[in-house]
Parts: sequence; C-alpha cells; structure tokens
Amino acid sequence: MQFNALTAHELHDKLVKKEISAVEITEAVFKRIDAVEEKVRSFVTQTRDKALETARAVDAKIGRGEEIGPLEGIPVVIKDNMCTEGILTTCSSKMLHNFVPPYSATVVEKLKQAGAVLIGKANLDEFAMGSSTENSRFFATRNPWDTERVPGGSSGGSAAAVAADETIYSLGSDTGGSIRQPASFCGVVGLKPTYGAVSRYGLIAFASSLDQIGPFAKDVRDCARVFSTIAGHDPKDSTSAEFEVPDYTSFLTGDVKGLRIGIPREYFVEGTDPGVKELIYNAINKFEELGAVCEETSLPHTEYALPVYYIIAPAEASSNLARYDGVRYGYRDESAEDIVTMFMRTRSEGFGTEVKRRIMLGTYALSSGYYDAYYLKALKVRTLIKQDFDRALEKFDVLISPTSPTPAFKYGEKAGDPMQMYLSDVFTISVNLAGIPGLTLPCGFVDGLPVGLQLMGRPFGEGTLFKAAYAFEQNTDFHLRKPNL
Repeated sequence: MQFNALTAHELHDKLVKKEISAVEITEAVFKRIDAVEEKVRSFVTQTRDKALETARAVDAKIGRGEEIGPLEGIPVVIKDNMCTEGILTTCSSKMLHNFVPPYSATVVEKLKQAGAVLIGKANLDEFAMGSSTENSRFFATRNPWDTERVPGGSSGGSAAAVAADETIYSLGSDTGGSIRQPASFCGVVGLKPTYGAVSRYGLIAFASSLDQIGPFAKDVRDCARVFSTIAGHDPKDSTSAEFEVPDYTSFLTGDVKGLRIGIPREYFVEGTDPGVKELIYNAINKFEELGAVCEETSLPHTEYALPVYYIIAPAEASSNLARYDGVRYGYRDESAEDIVTMFMRTRSEGFGTEVKRRIMLGTYALSSGYYDAYYLKALKVRTLIKQDFDRALEKFDVLISPTSPTPAFKYGEKAGDPMQMYLSDVFTISVNLAGIPGLTLPCGFVDGLPVGLQLMGRPFGEGTLFKAAYAFEQNTDFHLRKPNL
C-alpha cells in the first residue's frame, strides 16, 4: 500500500488503529518526492529532518495512548509566500532568495499546533503573480497529468504536489484564482475561503483586499478538515473576521435535495472549451438527479471583472512591494555608488518581468491625475460586481460555473501574451472581488486532462459549498483517478 496516495482522513484512521506510524507516512512521502520531483518540480525547499522529528513526536504520543487530532502526523506543504520561522521563505523571487523569517504565519502556527508534519515549501509564480507557475525565479513546475503542460498558478507547486501524491494536502493563496485554477488544472479540490475567514498574518502580501489563504486536498472531506483547522479570527490580522468556526465535516451529508443552484449565463461564454462546457452541464444534470433545483441566473457586471481586477490588484501590489528596497532584508545591489542607484538597481534586478509589469501598471493607476479615472472607478465597479452576487445568492444557495475556460495549456503557449494569460482567470476573479467563497473539485477530463467545477456561495457559507461538493464527489469517481507519472 502506498501511504502517500491516501487521504488525510484515511491515514488518520490507520494511525488511530496503529496500523501505520507517522514516521512511515512521512518516509513514504519523501520516497515519492525522490521518485517524481525531478519531473514535477513542486518544491522550493524540503524540510526532511524537521518533518521526521515532528512525526516521531506524534508516534510517541500515540504510543502513550493519547488521542491525536485529525491532521496530527499528516504531511503538508506550504506555498512559499507564507512565513515559516527558521525556514527559507522566498516568494520564488530573487528579491527574497535568502530571506529566513523570524516568525511563522498564523496558518502555519495553527497547523503546527494541530500536529501537522511540514515537509517543505512549494514553488509559485513570483510574488503570486501569474497563472502558470512559469514566472518563478527558480524553475517552472510541471503538471503531473502531462509534464509538457502548466499546473496553473500562482499556487502551481502546492496543487502539483497534491496531485502527484508528493504530499497529502497543501496550502496556497488565492488573489484572483490562484488556488482554484491550479486545483482545476491538476485535478484536486481547492478552496478560496470568504475574505477574512482565514488569517493573512504572515502571508507575504500581493493585493491585500483580495488575498486569501486556502487548502488543496485530494477530496472534499480533507478540504473541510483543513479549513476547520486554519479558519477563525486572528487579532494579528486587522481584516480577520470574528465568527464561530463550525466543524465543516458536519456538512458532508451527501444530501442536496432542495438545494437551489444558480447557473450564471455570463460564465458560459464564447471562448470556453466545448469539452469543458459539456462537463459542467453534465455536473448540473448530476445535481438535478440528486434532487437539487438548478436554474439560470445573471451576474450582469461580470464582463468588467477582468479590467477591474487588473487595476485594483496591481495598484495594491505597487504599494505592498514598495518595501523591497534593499535596505532591511532580501536582495540588495552592492555595487551602487549612491542610495538612489541602489534602490533602482535592487528593484530592477530583484523583481522579474511580470512583477515589474504589475508594479508599473499599479503605480500608473494610482498616480496623480489618473487615480479617479482608474482606481476609484474600479472600486465603484467592484461594488456593482459584489451586488450582483448578493442579489443572486438571495435566491440561490450555490452558484455553479467552470473553474477555468480550458484545461491546462502547454508551456510557453501564453507566456508571450500577458492578456491571454490573464484571461485564464476570467471565471475566478469575480469571487475575489466580491469576497465570497469559491470551491473547485474535479468533474471530468478533456483529452486526458482534468477539468474543475467551481461552486460559489454566500459569505461564510463554506459549509454549503462543502455539502454540495461532497454530494457530487460521492456520486462520481473523478477524484479517485491519478496521473501516471
């Protein structure tokens, strides 16, 4: 039996019954990494010694007859834009190539307290800016289903590691689809939570009003377990919401009779792969078979989401990335003869092409004379987009759409055309602008490549998304299929 291929809940049951040990699970994962990492390239950093030390501590606890939590002794990978005390945190950028944080992000602390085994840090598009993980400073991550294709981005390393069974689950961050799009491309479950549901403390900021941390998992139950662990109020994060965190696995009943599902017509547009459309309609039929009520609805301001996002996100990035100046930490150009030249060369050499493109776009949108015309107007249209969702979600419990208009594309296919690359997030961006939760899960294959189904819900309505996703998952087998590496 390959322990690394099992889910967290299956492994937990085996640990409790003492059929396996946490060390055996961890060793199985590292054995898998040794076998396939050269093909997949998910990891920026591996933490083998610390992982085995944690696993041994969990085994000792089990040996003493103590109870263990649902994630205790289970391996996890963290996207390399979340601070980990004493462990390199690079954002896959030359700017932070040598940065070792003095503290851990709140989500990392929560997983540590839950007894999770951190096995490493995952590759990403530099500073989480991209949709393919081709923008990493270090190397491109490959899609386990077809290594000639991208895993999606920016959390491509986190998604690929789960799909390739190099980890049991992982964490990513989602600013405009950076969890959901790679989860769709790699055939795993991914959740972008409600804005404020998970602490952003220790997440290296890209766009602060959009960023949210969430889990990748092999099935819906694991996703619900991880979210139950990382969700909740954090006084260290001023945008963190105060709400009662339920046990999200309690929503996994398999019953969706009477659930009202809205189908936004704007998400079934020209340019979507016909095979993807067909799979989404098959999923809608499956929900109707299970007793859900599916009807068409409208989100009329959807067409403005992409331009609004590409004003707001770069504007916030321009502000957030101003701190990388070569003075306090990270990369510094040592050859400059004066401080202004040092600033310029540090930023010019430390940032990659896509990051510089977005900083320049954002700085322009915020500049004197253009602020009202661009940034302020974008904020007003963002409100209209949010109001579209508010109205639709008064009538419906869940909205359904494709996660991405196509399956995973080939390396280099969109690298030279930023606009084409940006369009790959066209179905995910609105969820971030509205601050609502979005979940993707596998719903089929086109030409052997996985396709994701996106479910969108009310703010803090993750339980309903888990309920719908679990019912679909239990009546299909797409989540059980594995890539042949």
